[in-house]
Amino acid sequence: MIFCHSLYRQFYLAFALMLFFALPAQAQTFGAQSASLENGMQVVVIPNPRVPVVTHMVWYRVGASDEAPGASGMAHYFEHLMFKGTQKIAPGEMSKTVRRLGGNDNAFTGQDFTAYFQSIAKEHLPKLMEMEADRMANLAPPPEHFASEKNVVLEERRQRTENDPRNLFTEQMRSALFINHPYGTPVIGWMSEIKTYEWEDVKKFYDAWYAPNNAILIVSGDVTMEEVLPLAQKHYGPLSPKTLQERARTEIAPAIGKTHMVLQHPVIRQPAFQRIYVMPSHRMNKQDALALDVLTEAMSGGSTTRLYQSLVVNQKKATSVSMSYNSTALDYGTLWITATPAQDVTLEELENLIDAEIEKVLTEGMNEAEVKDAIQRLQDDAVFARDSVSGPAMIFGHALTTGSTIEDVENWPQDIAAVTLEQVNAAAKTYLDPQAPYLRPPVTGHLLPEVQE
Repeated sequence: MIFCHSLYRQFYLAFALMLFFALPAQAQTFGAQSASLENGMQVVVIPNPRVPVVTHMVWYRVGASDEAPGASGMAHYFEHLMFKGTQKIAPGEMSKTVRRLGGNDNAFTGQDFTAYFQSIAKEHLPKLMEMEADRMANLAPPPEHFASEKNVVLEERRQRTENDPRNLFTEQMRSALFINHPYGTPVIGWMSEIKTYEWEDVKKFYDAWYAPNNAILIVSGDVTMEEVLPLAQKHYGPLSPKTLQERARTEIAPAIGKTHMVLQHPVIRQPAFQRIYVMPSHRMNKQDALALDVLTEAMSGGSTTRLYQSLVVNQKKATSVSMSYNSTALDYGTLWITATPAQDVTLEELENLIDAEIEKVLTEGMNEAEVKDAIQRLQDDAVFARDSVSGPAMIFGHALTTGSTIEDVENWPQDIAAVTLEQVNAAAKTYLDPQAPYLRPPVTGHLLPEVQE
């Protein structure tokens, strides 16, 4: 996911994913309501009267994976241009207006979505809708801003990826895993392709995807549907729907050969182990996704779980180890294992120890106490989920743009509580068995300091 402004860059991704997979065990956790405008725009309201503020978000069902071949980074680049003015608003003026009114704004791009948001006192909600609806239909960046913003994106690519061997290595690992699928192309795009954009290309992207019937309006905070819907009808309702193209995706190419990548670089001071698996997403297989949520929490949900206890506490072979699973994707999910070796421990030795822990799960299984504790921790982590104004809007936006429903989010507590030990162990055997990989073997990576001559 790419945030174009520094504000909230990392917070929202981590917070949204944590909350989506850790809601309290009760029905209608957020009490979200949904309606549709005549032009096809979905309106979601998440009431939260704790403070008189709102978060206003517009999510588009288009992301980096919907770009045409050879135009990688188009969705992210276009996100930049959405701040460059309309026929009514000068470049940068929308953000200045939001700040002048005491709020903040931002935007981000993922593989499956692009989202724009503002947080502000509730009395300014009509102004936000007026400006957001305007740029949905009337974007008009001056030619000089189109050119200058391309340089901004190129520099962003240099700083975040080209000049950061860790990010560059992670990007290459994803590309090696997602053969023949757009998830293997970075959201920010390839440098050589970013340079080729012309306004005509970007305008075609805008005309094809930016439409009310391809957007979800989410308002979270001190509001009700009775207040929001008339405003949405006034500002977004007059916008014309478009005939949308199909979100066609290729399938990941199956494989049997293992991929092992190594990067030595002078910037790297501490060796690191990384591994990425392709997994089913929540949309692809809801039940297995729930079981994988519990499995990863049971394996690596804190200092008392088996990976940390075995590798860090008991064997003292690692200083850190984690397993994380992301199922919020329109297509495939991913599972990452990362670890840092203790002093004088090689990455080969650490990798073998991690494989041994996985083998124990496959042969002996998790136990009832581990699964029960994992489910309890997931629920405990979300005690304060509803206290946030922006967090719920992020949760629902991620879910609705990647094939889940409002009911999936609201009913998550019952679903996660119903996961059984047998389902968790079955998921481990299905997706972590190195002898029978799901679709293709994982990609393993070793990051190493450069050897000094």
